Amino acid sequence: MPRERQMGHIDPTKEVFAQFRANDRPGPIHMLNLVRLLQEAAYPDGRKATGAEAYAAYGRESGPVFTRLGGRIVWQGRFELMLIGPPQERWDHCFIAEYPDVAAFVEMIRDPVYREAVKHRQAAVEDSRLIRHACSRSGRRLARFRLNSSGGGLATSALPARPSQARQWRVQNKTAAVRPPIASYQFGDA
Repeated sequence: MPRERQMGHIDPTKEVFAQFRANDRPGPIHMLNLVRLLQEAAYPDGRKATGAEAYAAYGRESGPVFTRLGGRIVWQGRFELMLIGPPQERWDHCFIAEYPDVAAFVEMIRDPVYREAVKHRQAAVEDSRLIRHACSRSGRRLARFRLNSSGGGLATSALPARPSQARQWRVQNKTAAVRPPIASYQFGDA
């Protein structure tokens, strides 16, 4: 059952989880986790713990299930600053979990041990984001977007990965000397 605390997102809705399951493409999935903890955990039975202590209990108890089903943490970082987005937003835990496939994630949340462990997460979390991604190779290239010469829409051209390719790219793309403002750059596969 989804639960929200003062606009916080704790659990998925049935509708969104149905969409998640319906997109059962083969291969691994990456789940970006952004988690903000409560100062004091909010256990329904009134037991006392900090949000950090309750979240640590969730990790200890759910970790063996996550690992058994082939899950692994592929990235984690420490939040420092919101450069783009609401300045008051902060995240206590930021990480990407990889699952072998959708079925592994679904099996995890149905596992009886995990279902007990998730009670700690629900007590610990003030707000969270869980964002599913398809896995792709990272660091391949930087895409640059610029206005079409006709004035309508965006054109895309991939910036070269190596300096030797950059000279050739500038010659082939005479507009390379005119650079769009930095805000028009987007990282990713293009």
